[in-house]
Amino acid sequence: MLNIEYIGLSEISGPLVILDGVRGAGYEELVSLSGPFGERTGRVIAIEGDRVVIQVFEGTAGISLTDTRTRLSGAPMMMELGPDMLGRVFDGAGRVADGLGEIRVEARADINGSAINPVRREYPRDFIETGISAIDVCSTLIRGQKLPIFSGSGLPHNALAVQIARQAAKQRSGGGKASGGKDSNGKTGNGTSTVGSDGSNAGQTAIVFAAMGVKADVADYFRRSFEESGASSRVMMLCNLASDPIVERIVTPRCALTAAEYLAFTLGYDVLVIMTDMTSYAEALREVSSSKGEIPGRRGFPGYMYSDLASIYERAGRIKGRPGSVTQLPILTMPNDDITHPVPDLTGYITEGQIVLDRSLERAGIYPPVSVLASLSRLMKDGIGEKYTRADHAAVSGQLYAACAKVQDARSLASVVGESELSAVDQAYLRFGEAFERRFLSQPRAESRTIAESLDLAWELLALLPRSELDRIDPKLVEEKLGRQ
Repeated sequence: MLNIEYIGLSEISGPLVILDGVRGAGYEELVSLSGPFGERTGRVIAIEGDRVVIQVFEGTAGISLTDTRTRLSGAPMMMELGPDMLGRVFDGAGRVADGLGEIRVEARADINGSAINPVRREYPRDFIETGISAIDVCSTLIRGQKLPIFSGSGLPHNALAVQIARQAAKQRSGGGKASGGKDSNGKTGNGTSTVGSDGSNAGQTAIVFAAMGVKADVADYFRRSFEESGASSRVMMLCNLASDPIVERIVTPRCALTAAEYLAFTLGYDVLVIMTDMTSYAEALREVSSSKGEIPGRRGFPGYMYSDLASIYERAGRIKGRPGSVTQLPILTMPNDDITHPVPDLTGYITEGQIVLDRSLERAGIYPPVSVLASLSRLMKDGIGEKYTRADHAAVSGQLYAACAKVQDARSLASVVGESELSAVDQAYLRFGEAFERRFLSQPRAESRTIAESLDLAWELLALLPRSELDRIDPKLVEEKLGRQ
């Protein structure tokens, strides 16, 4: 790489600068710009012959075409890593932002990461207890999975994210049951950690929380909630505010995942990465794409958004022979609650299910307003059962899904003919539906239920239905749990 400094710019377009006559530039290469405006950094995002397009993280305000000095580093953007990252707050580009001094650096890594070798990728297993009955029982989160939350403007996804993070930070994963029990090696999973080849962090949980395009009061809410719950020592926060440069928003999830991979595969933590809001990320991508003059795709988003989102989501998983895991819980708001919008639509193709928040449940005063029928966890079957949760988990979950579907049918029929004209079975389903929403779905924000408590509550609600309707559960198990009729 030639150590050349270029003086002057060819063009400035929004958050981008264009430089001609560049030799030896590389895609994603880190660039420094200096001048009367001070020092700024950027990265190469497009190369056309000897012309390069550079994203400027701090924005282009004040930059001049004539006296800007540009120097290419010859390397991609790197992030400084160390065990001291936990308990600290960083900006969207991975720089310390809490005023507590720099971290102790033990490694540096390319924020773009590297693909996990499919041969070395381990299948996600082991249940993560979120403390939310609707998620733990019906759409179970599995360690190493990517499971997005589809929300809408004004819905309580921020409160739900904080609640899940607080609960996950309390856990230690021993590969067995979350509430007592033992794994296949006879090790307990409710407070006893295993020691991996990396040292003492195996079995401990860490949270990487990335906020993109949020308001200052929302960022303060996240920070304050973690501090008040005592979980802040297990949480690394990256905050890109709405007032921050939009280009920085594009690197925020990559910085978060780079930190998560270091904590997981080097230090041995089981890392839960919560990213909110991926819609803000996609809109930043659209704005930069427009500045580059690219041909837009659906609703103005770039045609490569699918592969771009995949480069983020596919960084979740576990690696054979390596300690730790990376689990992703991205949150995205659906404009106008439209699940066919390009961002949730493409996300659903890449990830392994989704948790959908329902506005009608929220209006009814139910928190968290999780729509059971619209939610799905495709890896759930491999992380539940006697080894991980409880032997009756799969049967109870299947029966709840079937009952919720019949509740919907009964309510539709009642709206036409009236509730008094329904059969006794349909009326039982209406009573079940009301109790299910008020007792099972709804729970105080400070309440965290164990999986055993959630399953026991599900059995109490299923007892409201005629035994003949419990056709998804073995009759012997029904008799054992509910007794003879």
